[in-house]
Amino acid sequence: MENTLAFAQKEDKNDKLRAYRDKFYFPQLNGKNVIYFTGNSLGLQPRTTQDYVLTELEDWASFGVEGHFHARNPWMPYHEILTEKTARLVGAKPEEVVVMNQLTVNLHLLLVSFYRPTKQRYKIMCEAKAFPSDLYALQSQIKFHGLDPKDALIGLTPRAGEHNLRTEDVLAEIEKHKNELALVMFGGVNYYSGQVIQMKTICEAAHKAGAVCGFDLAHAAGNLKLQLHDWNLDFACWCSYKYLNSGPGGVAGVFVHERHLKNTELPMFAGWWGHDKATRFKMGPDFVPMETAERWQVSNAPILSMSAYKASLDIFDEVGMDALNEKSKKMTAYLEFVINEVNKQVGTKEKYFEIITPAERGCQLSVVAHGRGKELFTELLQAGVISDWREPNVIRMAPVPLYNSFEDVYNFGQILLSLCTKS
Repeated sequence: MENTLAFAQKEDKNDKLRAYRDKFYFPQLNGKNVIYFTGNSLGLQPRTTQDYVLTELEDWASFGVEGHFHARNPWMPYHEILTEKTARLVGAKPEEVVVMNQLTVNLHLLLVSFYRPTKQRYKIMCEAKAFPSDLYALQSQIKFHGLDPKDALIGLTPRAGEHNLRTEDVLAEIEKHKNELALVMFGGVNYYSGQVIQMKTICEAAHKAGAVCGFDLAHAAGNLKLQLHDWNLDFACWCSYKYLNSGPGGVAGVFVHERHLKNTELPMFAGWWGHDKATRFKMGPDFVPMETAERWQVSNAPILSMSAYKASLDIFDEVGMDALNEKSKKMTAYLEFVINEVNKQVGTKEKYFEIITPAERGCQLSVVAHGRGKELFTELLQAGVISDWREPNVIRMAPVPLYNSFEDVYNFGQILLSLCTKS
């Protein structure tokens, strides 16, 4: 690798995915595209999104309620047109996934079914630094069952002086608590550090211990190549507004392994869109669940939100996660290289910027800015770099393979160096 413009431009010229950059809108600063490194928080808008949403608005205007049957994409089965592509995206069978609601709503609906504490098995294990919404959901579910989160929630922390959990430590804790565990649930990618959790290995250990295992894939879906069915997860959920570019508050997704789909004894909160669609409109008094992940639906589909998601999903399905992962590894490695080159040029005894994201990662790098506060984030923003700040001094950056370039990475390094060396 070389920290030169010529090297970055050569990599971009050889990039098989370079044309996809032009399929997205970039925010502008002084008439130029910003360097957008925060697709791990909100993805950019595909240029086709407006047309996809406008199609549904036009059909609503033209058909009214009859759009459920006569729209160009009929609304009654609209969520079904997302199913196969979503299944390919996350490595699942079509019957194991459904697109619905938002992430934390879906997590609560799944916990109703999969967190079933008993007198002996009632504890939940997660990372102590899970995304706050996950912690709030787990705590509230524990309280809902009349239990105390201080007793029932096991939050794992890295070893002293380290930033990431070691897989062997997670496995040791599962073994230690195996007789008390009801549920093991982690983020597939830790939102703060960017660490990828070894989902298959942890799931196997959880099942061996007699616990259910699920994952929040908010920072994994569209970022990693997932094999949810083969990894034997019990359940998973994710949002789609980060790497999947569905827009702010966009519709979310759910995975439930096929072994649970015909279990009529599985408790759940029911709604009419989860009812067997063959008899749904007979409006009977008794709930008859579908034998797919669709049974967790409680309401009919949000068509406008789903149409925005479809615009991006069609791009993902065209490109494929193999090609995206290949570019992601190269570009993230280049970002790491450029940051380390900046460290060398800054010339301090200890690294000015410490990358805390391990080798087990997607496209996010989290960097501790030693000796700097949020003013550095503000200066980057003013210089045309949109990244993400986490207290007390961590900058999260995600060079997204769909729309970021190697030249973005090089230019970022030059901006960072200039901010560090200015008088």
